[in-house]
Amino acid sequence: MALIQVHDKTFKPYISAEEITEKIKELALAIEKDYAGKTPLFIAILNGSFMFASDMFKALNIPAEICFIKLASYKGTKSSGQVITSIGLDIDLIDRDIIILEDIIDTGKTMHTFLPQLRNQHPASLKICALLHKPAATEFPVTVDYCGFSIPDKFVVGYGLDYDGLGRNIKEIYQLVE
Repeated sequence: MALIQVHDKTFKPYISAEEITEKIKELALAIEKDYAGKTPLFIAILNGSFMFASDMFKALNIPAEICFIKLASYKGTKSSGQVITSIGLDIDLIDRDIIILEDIIDTGKTMHTFLPQLRNQHPASLKICALLHKPAATEFPVTVDYCGFSIPDKFVVGYGLDYDGLGRNIKEIYQLVE
């Protein structure tokens, strides 16, 4: 994997496609164990989690459902601090086991804003599965129940993550060269 250019920024290889695939298998096994005999509902957060959600769903060997919601808080390489909901949730969550699929937990603002809305619908359980987590960037208390990779507070693209709309279709994850 070589350096890549996205818009005006240069990125270096960070997490390979193979590492991502192996981590998803591990996460799927942990979820299968915890949800044996249940049918969890996965809520994938768009746009960033679409690749992760697809691969996770294919890796699962338990009955499960999936739906999507669009939440956003990024502009460029920084969190805007405001969470925007542009596609809402249209499924009844009462007494359901819910697992949120998120590409990355950064400041935690998106989940901090979204989780109370979900809890108000009285699910049986509510967990977060994130491919990436930046503990050093987290400003809002959020528990990541299933974490793929803990990463430093550096901007990343690829595997669904973008920089101003580009880079989502890269099958690996790249880190900003500073």
